[in-house]
Amino acid sequence: MALRTPRRLFRADVRQGWEAVLKRVFTAPDPGRTRLRFAARAVLGIGLAVVACGLAGHTLPGIVTGGLAAMLALFTVADASVRGQAVTTALLPAVGLPVLTAAAVLHDHPAVRDLTFLAVIGVGVYARRWGPRGHSLGVFAFMMFFVAQFLHAATGDLPELYASLALSLTAAAAVRFGAWCYERRTPPAPVPAPPGGRGLARVTTRQAVQATAGAGFALVLGQLVSGQRWYWAVGATWWIFVNTASRGETLVRGFRRVLGTVIGIGLGLLVAVPVHGAPGPTAALVALSVFGIFYTAAVSYTWMMLWVTLLAELLYGLLGVLTPALLALRLAETAVGALGAALAVLFVLPVTTHTITDAWIQRALRCVHACTAEAAARLAGDPFADPAGRAAELEQLLGRVRLAVAPLVHPLNPMLGRKRRARRVLALLDDCARESRGLAAVAADPEASHDARLAAACWRVQAAVEALTDGGVAAAVPGQRPPATEPALPALAHLHGLEHALAELSQPLRTPSGSPLVGA
Repeated sequence: MALRTPRRLFRADVRQGWEAVLKRVFTAPDPGRTRLRFAARAVLGIGLAVVACGLAGHTLPGIVTGGLAAMLALFTVADASVRGQAVTTALLPAVGLPVLTAAAVLHDHPAVRDLTFLAVIGVGVYARRWGPRGHSLGVFAFMMFFVAQFLHAATGDLPELYASLALSLTAAAAVRFGAWCYERRTPPAPVPAPPGGRGLARVTTRQAVQATAGAGFALVLGQLVSGQRWYWAVGATWWIFVNTASRGETLVRGFRRVLGTVIGIGLGLLVAVPVHGAPGPTAALVALSVFGIFYTAAVSYTWMMLWVTLLAELLYGLLGVLTPALLALRLAETAVGALGAALAVLFVLPVTTHTITDAWIQRALRCVHACTAEAAARLAGDPFADPAGRAAELEQLLGRVRLAVAPLVHPLNPMLGRKRRARRVLALLDDCARESRGLAAVAADPEASHDARLAAACWRVQAAVEALTDGGVAAAVPGQRPPATEPALPALAHLHGLEHALAELSQPLRTPSGSPLVGA
């Protein structure tokens, strides 16, 4: 019985993990239908770009390049303001065209080409230190080098590829900033930047070294597996590093990439191989794949990779080279890329999961503090105080917390105690976010008025946050919320909820001995 109990626990945890994934994909909240609009706009923008390239008489490689450029412009550009998004989109050709040119010119010089590819990877990851714009430009530069390998582009192909790139980015911009600019009605919250530091203490610097080392391993081993499709391994390593910071996040993302690829290949055998490039069915399935990529990206990396794999299979079907053997090769190269990323984060300047998790939790708690302070000021009559903006920022930060904590709550994590603590932390932070949203909504009500109890409650919330972020212990607060019959202001009820959640957080964040949530 003693031997069977851990096995049963493991199976139950795996089942719960899959149920959680399915729930995130199919029942995840979509406030304002943002994900739905994001995906639908992507299909429209990419479709317009592809049609424009087709009407211009471009060949299939040119159309593929244009569609990919439009996809990247709609997917990766994530500046906080519409103006910032437009500037970043305008800068994409400035980094994409030189990289595309270099890749084509070096097509017949493998050694120099490979070293240049690794340099593009290192610079592209390092550019993330400049926030969303640096991230977008780095991704676009990498993918222009990647697509040149995918299409075996040579110098004679460059004029058409340039034209496809310009035409597609224009079409994507016309949809994003003209026909369907929903951000003007719903300004997005700023995307949180990665934790800072100096030199090798900066996460983006360490990741640049890691990604270059991992990609170098994937490039060499990938070429041993296939002299033609080696770039798949490098691409897998690159994308595993995107939106990760710690070794735990990277390892989990690598596992999910391989899992999504396996499922996508299975789906491709059922769908893409029988279609084999037939124009009508392929176009419909490509549109469905694009929608799936954009719609699931925010909730499940595994599901996103499923759609990415199916999209790649459909493109190879259009090129007339899709076979079961090719799909098996893609899986092998993906595994090589995941192995390269894993070795890099484990042995090259590793960034511990605790370091990143603690940094994001601290930022989320400070955002709770700021939201409470803004709400108190608004309730006191300050018309410029904006708790709603802080509440939206908290949602963004909690997304990064969930990503950082993902290794701890993963079904394959054998440390059950830390897994329970991590889940408890996530649940309590979700409570904080819910109460912060409610508090911001109440503060925005012009009928809300200041009350002495609100000032005292705000002070207690801020003191609790300071205790948690400064390494102390949060003061105990009553474990029960005010009874529903008590004539307390709604804002006071939300503040009591925040007090309760913050007090509860002191236990899972620190054990009595003071050890951190995730360890070193």
